[in-house]
Amino acid sequence: MTEKPDVPVRVRFAPSPTGPIHIGGIRTALFTWLFARHHGGVFILRIEDTDRKRYDPGSIELITEGLRWLGIDWDEGPEVGGEYGPYFQSERTALYRQWANWLLDRNLAYRCYCTPERLQQVREEQRAKGLTGYDRHCRNLTPAERARLEAETGGQYVIRFKMPLEGSTTVHDMLRGDITFDNTQLQDLVLLKSDGYPTYHLTNVVDDHFMQISHIMRAEEWISTAPIHKNMYDAFGWQMPKIAHLPVILNPSGKGKLSKRSAGFTDGGRKVPVLLHEFREAGYLPEAIVNFLTNIGWSFGDDREVFSVDETIARFDLSRVNLASSIFPLEKLDWLNGVYIREMDPDRLAGLLKPVFEDAGYVVDDDRLRQVIPLVQARIKTLPDVVDKGGLFFRADFTPPPLDALIQKQMDAASTRTVLQRALETLDALPDFDAETLEGALRPLVAELGLKPGQVFGTLREATTAEPVTPPLFDTMAVLGRETVLARIRQAVDVLC
Repeated sequence: MTEKPDVPVRVRFAPSPTGPIHIGGIRTALFTWLFARHHGGVFILRIEDTDRKRYDPGSIELITEGLRWLGIDWDEGPEVGGEYGPYFQSERTALYRQWANWLLDRNLAYRCYCTPERLQQVREEQRAKGLTGYDRHCRNLTPAERARLEAETGGQYVIRFKMPLEGSTTVHDMLRGDITFDNTQLQDLVLLKSDGYPTYHLTNVVDDHFMQISHIMRAEEWISTAPIHKNMYDAFGWQMPKIAHLPVILNPSGKGKLSKRSAGFTDGGRKVPVLLHEFREAGYLPEAIVNFLTNIGWSFGDDREVFSVDETIARFDLSRVNLASSIFPLEKLDWLNGVYIREMDPDRLAGLLKPVFEDAGYVVDDDRLRQVIPLVQARIKTLPDVVDKGGLFFRADFTPPPLDALIQKQMDAASTRTVLQRALETLDALPDFDAETLEGALRPLVAELGLKPGQVFGTLREATTAEPVTPPLFDTMAVLGRETVLARIRQAVDVLC
């Protein structure tokens, strides 16, 4: 078990509204939220919307709606407020400029006047030498050089941080221990762009400090930025939050991490959902997704794979995180989703399935839907599966099956007609039309006609549903009702004539 935090837990999830949120980002949000809830802390939603070129205002609603759908609520942030706001970074630009200038005034940052053309030339020259990054051309300008460049560029510049040129920087990771970086490999990154907007590095450090963030959880792909932020915290004289870099989720192939760029990825010919809204549209339940994501890179213990959110919160400890990157097992999500569907309250399931049927073009009667739920609940893994399993109960028109489907193996038209006619006589005389009564009346026909159960019931299944596979036959006939069943059997008899 990891140490109990020695400060009040305040954590944040800080997505950029540049498009729909992907499942890897949601896993980070979930682990951060679970950490906060386990320790009785505060979970903050902060919108990092300073990348104005890629900003997509519609994605903010996708983010907030998606988190709420999953049950990930926030204590501070958009629509909730809080004493450390505003929680949109575009509304905090004056604060970022203030602290960028604070660094300038103390010679911890510098103005860079390099034009895009010069920067492109530098990139090409560095690449030819096997190097990367800015060449620090403007780091030590004389006052005269600075004045000349001010005049030449019309006062256009960016502010870059002065990274230490020697020694090393060590960052302690709560999962990985101490990680040491050679300072010669660190770049003087831009903090404030020429349009006055800050970069990710400046906003994160400033906001995490002033929002009193105690712990940060993020994907391991950000490890390379940890020494940058550590040096910035040191320059400001602030305490850096404790940090944990979570293992990434890999594509089902195991090659490359799952990300927005994975959209369109297929596994065995099946499209793999990547964006959160794709999982919702594919008919996955929020509780199944939460359980599924918790299982990727974290262990509940006791060899259990199905557990509630409350159970997870009670046990959520970073010592249970597995540092190995995990393959995205879509088949496991299918299985989990089926488990949650089977355990769901039938009334809630009916409410979820009705729009699925309606989107498929069916007119749904609520009373019939309630009768159908017990027949399909154990047979579907995702909500759209119900169209194939239960669409037959809501057809407006019915077309009798063709002869080759109606006539079962080792039967002919005459024996098939006999089955249907005897079934008509038997069913027409029944006082009740429930599944138990139907089975008690129709099973004796098997021996009477000298046929196999599959032949008799296969004939009746095709005649009444025009489907080779359905939920249990007698339950299906009971839901369809006496009038419909008798009418369809007569249609099938006509097909044989």
